[in-house]
Amino acid sequence: MNQSESILDLARRQRLLRAADVREQGWSPQLLIRLHAMGQLERVARGIYSLPDADFTEYKGLAEVCQRVPKAVICLLSALQFHGIGTQLPHEVWIALPEGAQTPAGDYPPLRVSRLRGDAYASGVVTVMERGSPIRVYSAAKTVTDCFKFRNKIGLDVALEALKDAWRSRKVTMDDVAHFARINRVEQVMRPYLEAVVA
Repeated sequence: MNQSESILDLARRQRLLRAADVREQGWSPQLLIRLHAMGQLERVARGIYSLPDADFTEYKGLAEVCQRVPKAVICLLSALQFHGIGTQLPHEVWIALPEGAQTPAGDYPPLRVSRLRGDAYASGVVTVMERGSPIRVYSAAKTVTDCFKFRNKIGLDVALEALKDAWRSRKVTMDDVAHFARINRVEQVMRPYLEAVVA
């Protein structure tokens, strides 16, 4: 099997392929450009390729973002949609990056970046494999507390809807919500709403 065939085989297994993936195997990333020019690979975003007939699910955009921006964690409205919580249908992919990380270039899919530091960034990350491509997303409980942390950005009504829906559909436990509320420093803000929800 030559390098081009090996790259196409890797694309079949991973669905989304970056130059770094090819380099890791000791192959030339230039082959991605050549395979694209020959119509054997499709360029889905800057530096990301897939097979032209690859079947993707509704999470294709999230997988692309996680491939393109290795430090990105899907958060807030995009994480709510991923977990099936609430009614938000964001037209941007919401991601969290650590403070000081470079803002990603590229315009598709459009991104909304939130900056977090320390445990607020690192805690509650779940990696879900989507057809061979990893999606890093905050857990349902972490996402609910993030909504309260960023209530001035997304609206208190969205945060309240997320809390009520996540609790009603049993996607969170109060212990998990309390744990992440401490990490996000929103315990005091959330206390009256938590008491109302469990009453």
